[in-house]
Amino acid sequence: MKKIVTAIILGIVFIAQAQGQQKIEPYKEYKNRAESFYELVYGLYYLPKYNLFSEYYPNTNQPNLNYFNDGEKAAKEVSFLWPFSGMTSAVNILYKIDKKKYNTSLKNLIEAQKQYRDTIRKPIGYQAYPTRLEKSDRYYDDNGLVGIDYIEAYSNTKQKSYLKDAKEVFEFIISGWNSDLEGGVTWLEGIYDQKPACSNGKATVLALKIYEQTKDKYYLDWGLKFYNWMHSHLKAEENIYWNDMKTADRSVLKTAWTYNTGTMLQAAVSLYKITGNKMYLNEAQSLAEGSYLYFGKKQTDGRISILDNPWFTVVLFRGYQDLYAVDQNSKYINTIIKNIDFAWANARDDKGLLYSDWNAEKDESKTPKWLLNQAAVIELYARIALIKKQNT
Repeated sequence: MKKIVTAIILGIVFIAQAQGQQKIEPYKEYKNRAESFYELVYGLYYLPKYNLFSEYYPNTNQPNLNYFNDGEKAAKEVSFLWPFSGMTSAVNILYKIDKKKYNTSLKNLIEAQKQYRDTIRKPIGYQAYPTRLEKSDRYYDDNGLVGIDYIEAYSNTKQKSYLKDAKEVFEFIISGWNSDLEGGVTWLEGIYDQKPACSNGKATVLALKIYEQTKDKYYLDWGLKFYNWMHSHLKAEENIYWNDMKTADRSVLKTAWTYNTGTMLQAAVSLYKITGNKMYLNEAQSLAEGSYLYFGKKQTDGRISILDNPWFTVVLFRGYQDLYAVDQNSKYINTIIKNIDFAWANARDDKGLLYSDWNAEKDESKTPKWLLNQAAVIELYARIALIKKQNT
């Protein structure tokens, strides 16, 4: 009888262990993808001479870049700030998976990112290209990204210098606030033609993240100022956010990008957590559904695909992830998870880099791959790994 009981107990233990292994397997799979893809991207894009990254791989015959105020620019020997920040953002999430493994990587990236810090013009801010290579414009949206990198690094490590860095960046951003259109900041320093969602949305998130770490009401007040300005000037009835408002005639550019809705979704969740006011939770849920309906397109295999630039989509995922942590509605995160998994299986070149079109509707096997799009994949898989870990 004892042998039978022992066998039954061992059988139960074996089944429990097997079930436990099955539960943890998705976490390991996504963790491995995030980590292996980081190693791949770092190996292909890193430029030891500069301790920076190239804008594209391969770093020859690079396409022109069109994300500047003054028109297209040729890609240069190192990347501009925006793609570099994408790598810092990705490693901030990898750090949450394995602090010991990524502590040095995070420290090195933040140190390298300081190459874009301009101390000549006041207030101190980050310019689009490394200061030792040339003088360039200082964009408020770029600075928002950098500030978020720093406050995330502070949240991860509690290193006080990172909090100081985040606050410094925020002061640069609010130096651009003026009374045109009742407030808000422009796209870049010294140019006053528009007040865009990209600059003001990122400033909202940055202010609220600093408040969450410090409980300094100064940042909550600023976060609410930015949030309320965005809500009253650029919110669309479709429950998404438009691109910008022109200062000359108050006309709104009704172009929508996923990341502008994503930042405001993050902000709404933050304000709900800070205040407990369900108005903000309802707003976050409305933005999640609005973005799903506006950007989602049904594919032939039944997937709903969020059609946008990969990094833009990942910023939307940040908002979806924050909302999921509050209301446990997995509809939105699962939509993007299905799409990145489809791309992983169907939209990679011979190096293993992902296409910009995750639906693989055209052959990009020979197309140079933009650093920012690859950094987005690292971040997304790391975020998915964290979700899967929490669900085990």
